[in-house]
Amino acid sequence: MKPAEGAMTLAEMKEFAGFEAATQRYIRRALDIGLDRDDAMLRWSRDLVEAASIRAHARIYESLPDVRLLIPEASGLNAVEPFLAPLVTIAAFDLGQGRLTSFSSFRFLYERLVGAEVRPWLPSAFCAAAALPHLHPELRRKLLQSISEAAATASGWSSRQPSFFPYWVEKVDSAAPMAH
Repeated sequence: MKPAEGAMTLAEMKEFAGFEAATQRYIRRALDIGLDRDDAMLRWSRDLVEAASIRAHARIYESLPDVRLLIPEASGLNAVEPFLAPLVTIAAFDLGQGRLTSFSSFRFLYERLVGAEVRPWLPSAFCAAAALPHLHPELRRKLLQSISEAAATASGWSSRQPSFFPYWVEKVDSAAPMAH
């Protein structure tokens, strides 16, 4: 790893650490489901309600492989609908869960779920999903106010893939004796 890559990874870790605990948990769970990383049901399900939520989450994320393939090369409007419509639907589900409470947490998750190529499309997907009527008006207000002018009007985006993908980490009992 080059020094610049290490610095970027550290910046990504710091950004993740700045999210609320519930947001961190949701992002890790969403990555497990969306990237087909571990058995999300086994790892994250604490009760029947959460199991149903994970199944619904997995159903929504079934279209992620297609979304990844449909990212438009340029801003040509003919490629927008087949890509943006399913992306907004997935985003609406995630925002509706109430755990992604800002554009930065949304962007953090989607850069990892879809890839760096999705960055130019994230402000429009976020704003469209955050403005949908299924969200409580107060949540809509909070979400839409969380996107900065700079993020909404950026003239360019990095193509560097994210390098930090948070995983579930088992808690360590600090009182237990260490095995040698």
